[in-house]
Amino acid sequence: MRPTDALLGSYRPGTSPWHRVGVGWKYLAVLVLTLPALFVQEPWVTASALALTVGCLLLTGLPARVTLALSWGLLVLLAVLAAFQVLIGQPALAFVVPGNVLLAVLAARLIIVTTRPAVLIDALVSAADRVPFVDGERFGLSVGVMLRSIPYLMGAFYDVRDAARARGLERHWIARLTPVVVRAVGFAQATGDALAARGLGERSSDR
Repeated sequence: MRPTDALLGSYRPGTSPWHRVGVGWKYLAVLVLTLPALFVQEPWVTASALALTVGCLLLTGLPARVTLALSWGLLVLLAVLAAFQVLIGQPALAFVVPGNVLLAVLAARLIIVTTRPAVLIDALVSAADRVPFVDGERFGLSVGVMLRSIPYLMGAFYDVRDAARARGLERHWIARLTPVVVRAVGFAQATGDALAARGLGERSSDR
């Protein structure tokens, strides 16, 4: 799995019921899977929701390395969250807090791996259009730019990390961080110029 897909995954074609069901039902399923655990904050609720979510992911018919694989970064984050809860004297939350984070990641993956990105964005735009004072097209444009930016920035981070490691500079954070910041700024400027050249992202009164 590519580093950019290690967290939430990417769309994989399939013929499972999860691939065929409408995207609106998928969003509803994610809410049903995650909200009870987030509100109740009890270990048994989190464990039950995790088991149900894993079962749903297995029903996609996709390989477990696609639906259930966890990146090292996420595992470290979960371990830190668990350790922090133990240190502040909340041993029950040492499972609930990281468990709910993992639940959110896996539930989001259930939608992402079974739905084309264009369909996801169209659904969000349609939902945003129903919210007063929200421009659905601008919202969809923002989501599209975000979805394009995240893989680029993650790829830049891994490229710079590998280059620093090859030069023996893996412990020098400035040497690793500066090129990523430069790439991020350049990407933002190029994206802004491309949007401006097409007249996108402007208010209708500005045109």
